[in-house]
Amino acid sequence: MHRTLLFILLLSLTACETSFIPEPIPGAEQIVAEGYVEAGENAAPTYVILTNSLPFFSEINQETFNDIYVRDATVTVSDGTNEVRLTELCLSELEGELLEIASAFLGFDASVVEAEFCLYIDLARELTPQVGETYRLRIETDTETLTASTTIPPHVPLDSLYFVPTPGEPSDTLVQLIGELQDPPGEPNFYRYFTQINGGRTFAPISSVTDDRLFDGQYFAFPIGKAETRETEFDPTEYGFFTKGDTVRLRWVNMDKEHFDFWNTLEFNALNQGPFSSYTRVASNIEGNAIGIWGGYSVSYYDLTAEE
Repeated sequence: MHRTLLFILLLSLTACETSFIPEPIPGAEQIVAEGYVEAGENAAPTYVILTNSLPFFSEINQETFNDIYVRDATVTVSDGTNEVRLTELCLSELEGELLEIASAFLGFDASVVEAEFCLYIDLARELTPQVGETYRLRIETDTETLTASTTIPPHVPLDSLYFVPTPGEPSDTLVQLIGELQDPPGEPNFYRYFTQINGGRTFAPISSVTDDRLFDGQYFAFPIGKAETRETEFDPTEYGFFTKGDTVRLRWVNMDKEHFDFWNTLEFNALNQGPFSSYTRVASNIEGNAIGIWGGYSVSYYDLTAEE
């Protein structure tokens, strides 16, 4: 009898269940700013990407994507002595040599991309970013004034980089990348890395940042995983390993604490999924009605072929 009543109760609850989609919050739209200033050999030019935030339940299509960019803003970067205004560029406005340069910078053939992509960039490289310097960002739109600052920390290069056989059963096609590092003692250091395969797109792995709380002042060896997109199907026998014969470029960077906090909280949220996960607010150093990051990097590049 009790089981029958319980079954009827559960059935009635599920039968009355309706989906709930909350209404967008009026006035909640913000500017999303993402910009970087780098110091080091082969460092990328200073650039900033500005977009408008979208409601969580909004439909994303090509038209929506093309319209999210914030256009006609005044974006300037100052090192305390010089102030440089960044140039606004969109892929649809580029052709010839400029399009080839954009393709090399973005890591894909920009001439075949139908969706728009816009950014503000120090095209003439008027800035010469230096380690130890602070760089201030100012963004002016028709309705908003945003500011941020970041410092480029000293660079801690890798001491050694080499490939070894993958753990467990030997593989005829895969190898693991190992890095060795002497972490300076004392002041905290914050690290991040990116990988590029055969001249393709350079991007960071899903978990790409670390501080040195567990290895301050130590010399140690550690595995460096191949960056995989979030769409890559997880295969524990191959995930993070490199294919023999591939040309690999490793981009190794240092950042300040605010920059680290942004990526650390963002990656924690990306990895901490499920109905019992806890919410973590993504850190931002943009002042004003905006979210995002203005970050400094000290950077070095390493090129090698994947082989034992």
